[in-house]
Amino acid sequence: MAKQSNDAVDEGHQIELFERWGFDGIEVKDPGLKQYISLKPIYFPNSGGRHEHQRFEKSKTNIVERLTNNLMRHGRNCGKKAKAISIIKMAFEIIHLRTGANPIEILVNAVENTAPSEDTTRIGYGGIVYHRAVDISPQRRVDLALRFLAEGARRASFGNRKTIEECLADELISAAEGDNRSYAVQKRDEMERVALASR
Repeated sequence: MAKQSNDAVDEGHQIELFERWGFDGIEVKDPGLKQYISLKPIYFPNSGGRHEHQRFEKSKTNIVERLTNNLMRHGRNCGKKAKAISIIKMAFEIIHLRTGANPIEILVNAVENTAPSEDTTRIGYGGIVYHRAVDISPQRRVDLALRFLAEGARRASFGNRKTIEECLADELISAAEGDNRSYAVQKRDEMERVALASR
């Protein structure tokens, strides 16, 4: 009898990130990225790297955890997952206070707005090397967007009074609005401009 009541509680309980932010009602508007931005509900952005040894499995990892992993790139936070998670948590609180919106939705909009669609590749022909514009695969588009967002927050906080949490919140809000003050939006525009010149 007790088992049935526990099951009922589990069915009625909604999974929320940090027991605060729900995943319901969040949609990926870009049809190309829909399959690669995972909004699988989680309590905590730490899966212990279960996706690591399987090809293309990272696309099934929650988008918040992927941003957390990008914050651990070389430098001060290298390998410090707990610190990266606390940065994300505080940044999400700041985003909610400033916008009143669900921070997960802001993150999804930021990734969609900063994912570049074209890049250049080097082609050698008869000893001459020239650049050629190529389309970017959807998974690489998400990878680049997350890298640009994390890099933008890291650069903004370096030698600045603002904390990394505030800088990440600023970066995500600006990127979600498509504002040119965002480092990630600038990087996307630069890549697409170079690709356009190389067509």
